[in-house]
Amino acid sequence: QVEEVLTDGRRIITFRNGTKKEISADKRMTTISFFNGDVKKIMPDQRVIYYYADAQTTHTAYPDGLEVLQFPNNQIEKHYPDGTQEIVFPDHTVKCLYSDGIKETFFPDGTVVKVEKNGDKIVVFSNGQKEIHTVQFRRREYPDGTIKTVYCNGRQETEH
Repeated sequence: QVEEVLTDGRRIITFRNGTKKEISADKRMTTISFFNGDVKKIMPDQRVIYYYADAQTTHTAYPDGLEVLQFPNNQIEKHYPDGTQEIVFPDHTVKCLYSDGIKETFFPDGTVVKVEKNGDKIVVFSNGQKEIHTVQFRRREYPDGTIKTVYCNGRQETEH
């Protein structure tokens, strides 16, 4: 390995395999450039930012345990210390996967889909209508109070 100390105080260490490690003059920031194009930065605030060159993906780990992944298609995933995950898709749809097993998806048009641990699904549309899907039935509730239910045996029911 070769070590250089620059006039501004930075240190650059070059390893035999082509990996370079640069340490800032104040020793608060380290950048490692790997031979495969990956780059790892350790920031003064203890964030670790890792760029995967092949996947063009950035992974940022925060000291509090939050991890954020940014993909080349602009999808962003946040992984929280409590196990919750939040995924923001390129079309601005947001999916939340909670540690208790509940899933919620928020669509750009205002529709919200919630899936309970037991598989029941509740869909709330931006026009005020609501659908509930369970193993036993599918029900649609309208803003005027009308409720239409279709049971798994095919029986239908409408309440006003």
